[in-house]
Amino acid sequence: MSTTVPSIKLKINPQDLQIQTFTVEKLLEPLIIQVTTLVNGPQNPSSKKKGRSKRARVLLASVEEATWNLLDKGEKIAKEATVFKEELHAALADVQKESQALKVSAEAFTSDPCYLPKRQAVVQAARSLLTAVTRLLVLADMVDVAHLLEHLTVFQRTFESLQNVSSKAELQKTYQKFQKDLENLDYLAYKRQQ
Repeated sequence: MSTTVPSIKLKINPQDLQIQTFTVEKLLEPLIIQVTTLVNGPQNPSSKKKGRSKRARVLLASVEEATWNLLDKGEKIAKEATVFKEELHAALADVQKESQALKVSAEAFTSDPCYLPKRQAVVQAARSLLTAVTRLLVLADMVDVAHLLEHLTVFQRTFESLQNVSSKAELQKTYQKFQKDLENLDYLAYKRQQ
């Protein structure tokens, strides 16, 4: 039995990206709050030298680690994907590029946290990384949905063949396949829910 890959043309404009799923919004909420806090900070920070923040370096390291974990999982998804392979690889490269840009601007910012242009550069880099991560998550979700739809199509074919059986032996064989397909579909739906 061969499964046909849906020919869907993906049209995403990263400049006009809107989060339309509650799950993606909840996953990104902490990052959105942090970026908003940076944006809404004081416009004229104190000109006194306050020293270098050790906490900022720790935060940068945790963002880097989270980004590399995301990239690792994204690469696994891209290897297993049957649809949107090119788009996933492009999104992964974009996340990697934006992560590096954030690292560079954040290191410059931590050396002089009172300089407003450096703060603005970090905010812009964080927004760009957030956009790239959102695009990657949306693509991964689309791959997951396409995978689920492939299995649903297989299930539908088995159900239709169940209606057209002509003997008791064929009924038993088809019913066993129907049960197996139903269990598989149930497992995939449960996995997606998790």
